[in-house]
Amino acid sequence: MTTPELLPIATGARSGKWLLEQLKLRRVRTAVTLLLGAIAAAMSLVPVYVLGVLVDRVRDGADTSTIIGVVVVISVAAVIGGIVTGFSGYLISTLGEGILASLREAVVRRALHLPVATLERVGKGDLLSRVGDDVAVMAKSIGEVIPQLVGAFLLVCLSMITMLGIDWRLGLAGLVALPMYVLALRWYLPRSAPLYAAERVAMGERAQSFVSSMQGAKTVRAYGLESAHLSDIDRSSAKARDIGLEVFRLFTRFGSRSNRAECVGLSVILLAGFLLVRGDYVTVGETTAAALLFHRLFNPIGTLLFTFDDIQSAGASLARLVGVVDIPDERPVGDGSVPADATLDVADLRHAYEEGHDVLHGVNLHVAAGETVALVGSTGAGKSTIAAIAAGSIASTSGSVRVGGATLDALGSEGLRRHVAIVSQEVHVFAGRLIDDVRLAAPDAERADVEAALRTVGAWGWVEALEDGLDTAVGEGGHQLTAAQSQQLALARLVLADPAVAVLDEATAEAGSSGARELEAAAEAATKGRSTLIVAHRLTQAAAADRVVVLEHGKILEQGPHEELVAAGGRYAQLWEAWQGR
Repeated sequence: MTTPELLPIATGARSGKWLLEQLKLRRVRTAVTLLLGAIAAAMSLVPVYVLGVLVDRVRDGADTSTIIGVVVVISVAAVIGGIVTGFSGYLISTLGEGILASLREAVVRRALHLPVATLERVGKGDLLSRVGDDVAVMAKSIGEVIPQLVGAFLLVCLSMITMLGIDWRLGLAGLVALPMYVLALRWYLPRSAPLYAAERVAMGERAQSFVSSMQGAKTVRAYGLESAHLSDIDRSSAKARDIGLEVFRLFTRFGSRSNRAECVGLSVILLAGFLLVRGDYVTVGETTAAALLFHRLFNPIGTLLFTFDDIQSAGASLARLVGVVDIPDERPVGDGSVPADATLDVADLRHAYEEGHDVLHGVNLHVAAGETVALVGSTGAGKSTIAAIAAGSIASTSGSVRVGGATLDALGSEGLRRHVAIVSQEVHVFAGRLIDDVRLAAPDAERADVEAALRTVGAWGWVEALEDGLDTAVGEGGHQLTAAQSQQLALARLVLADPAVAVLDEATAEAGSSGARELEAAAEAATKGRSTLIVAHRLTQAAAADRVVVLEHGKILEQGPHEELVAAGGRYAQLWEAWQGR
């Protein structure tokens, strides 16, 4: 099976730039957070330094009061450090959550405005994986990893400064381990970054395989394709599993290298301290403090190194999310043009989903103000493509579409939504109150307006019969609507939106024979007085239209009123005869 291409992924530099921009927008909170983190790190070093002082005092014969003083200092530092650490962690988490919220909103906002053609090309699985899996990875990192990482980084920096302050030679001895840590990272990072990126991509492919199979479950079962789809899911799952195991093996080897660096660093400090004490350059207490400080660094250095596992994964997720945010907005901005009337004109329209394979060949079509035109033809004739282009859902390869003399680009996305609306065969009922579902077309609509729209499409009877009426919860987890009822809600939204031009792409196809007449009547009522382009699934819709346009292989074969085309004995007459005798 062919794997669809994926949405773009941002580079590491671009992801870092985006993150820096977000921190600049919150510069005061960021500065306060780092300051408190530094104070918390300093407080955690006080006990270690004081213990070194205590060793020297005891060697000099200090009394009990010295020990009591040390205990008091350590206790006060621990209390202050605990309070500041908690508050610093809270600020880091809230800062990160604010950035994540901005990122999530930006991704969802961009995803909702992605061109239909783009979604069809890449599939929904990759997008769902980014909005779901990648956001979850980021949330985990912000809630658990980032606070630890920031605290560890500040503690390492202050510890090294303190060691150098005790004695520069002891500080340099501690730095001997630094090249080993650097070499371990240089060995690990080039190998791990591609693996983590590949792991996120593999998870997206796995999600796409699963979503594709679930969405087409009926077709899969009807044609006995279960084995093929299960094999595809198995392959994508095995790929994600194998990459995950490779990541774990690589990380284990990285851990052993960092442990060797710890052993070497502590050994060098103890040896240097022994030599310096014997030469009376430093005291035993200073050597003790330096050794304890370095030993104290095992945990924060380990945090810095081992959280690279999570940071790499979070970085890969951030790149995938920023990649969505950075997708160029192909929606036309518009120049403020206003349609002079409600006419719809299609001129020399050509379109190809794949280069060199045109599905439309110079189509010219005029829909007068208030006229209803039905598009008829066999599957693949280009009916839905014309409808999608006329509604602005996809951009044509060449040619133009004008509403009241204004091109769709001149109208812009906002103007297009005001003047043109489309109702397709695939409608979605959003989870929530029924009234809110209808109000999507006009958020400020009053209850009376919603009721009037539902009455127009013949839906008020069953809506009123619901236990909570307009306030009934529908969609997932709520009252389940039939296919015909869902279409009526979509048509009610059309009435509320009140566009000058309406496009119906097989909007009554899902009703079945039993509800077809009612739904066709609803569609006729919803489009009354509007310029309407209908992709006719049922020829009764074509018969009721003012004009019928017959398409074949992306070209107009014939057009005219229903009666004239039937009398002409052409392609439409054949279709009508077959329809009548079905």
